[in-house]
Amino acid sequence: MTTEPLFRTDPYLAEAEATVLAHTPEGGIVVDRSIFYPTGGGQPGDSGAVSWDGNRLAIATAVKGEAGAIVLVPAEPAALPPVGTKVSLALDWERRHRHMRVHTALHLLSVVIPLPVTGGQIGAEKGRLDFDMPEPPADPAALEAELNALIDRDLPVTEDWITDAELEANPGMVKTMSVKPPMGQGRVRLVRIGQGADQVDLQPCGGTHVARTGEIGAIRFGKVEKKGRQNRRVSILLAD
Repeated sequence: MTTEPLFRTDPYLAEAEATVLAHTPEGGIVVDRSIFYPTGGGQPGDSGAVSWDGNRLAIATAVKGEAGAIVLVPAEPAALPPVGTKVSLALDWERRHRHMRVHTALHLLSVVIPLPVTGGQIGAEKGRLDFDMPEPPADPAALEAELNALIDRDLPVTEDWITDAELEANPGMVKTMSVKPPMGQGRVRLVRIGQGADQVDLQPCGGTHVARTGEIGAIRFGKVEKKGRQNRRVSILLAD
């Protein structure tokens, strides 16, 4: 019951048609193709709605199921579209797009703070990365200015694919210490920011991102919090 991840090839696809493959014991819906990103890699699952035959079911989130399935989780218990039903999928696009903006901004945050990343979380208003950072940054305002300068360059955000073996041979590409890139399918997706001499970042990632950094908009730094002996959490917020 593998689900085709439509968000992987087109993160801007906000509506699509799909077929119900199964129901889960918990009351979720497995579809054959999904625009809903399932929770993973610090990025929340998408919300939205499923419609069929005059019915509409609110979807609270999406999660990963077994064998490559994506499960849509209803916001509350309700009658589900029967297996085999053709349904219309619709994202809460504003929420998803804000996730895309925050996620791409966090990639750039790892550029202006070039330290190992020990954790991270994406939200619709803000995001954060945890760094292996024994001492606090000397000048957070300078880092904020550097981050916004990268955003203002309006760099393209593109993707490439490499094999699992190629990634294993280049472990330095993985910035995250706690979240491993999705492997096991034979190939790994790389997210590239900038091209040629203007490339500023390249790292494995399975999430959704904006097409150009200028789409992120202005970013403000939040708290820098000490989390453990050598870890510090750096939060960023969308300015609008």
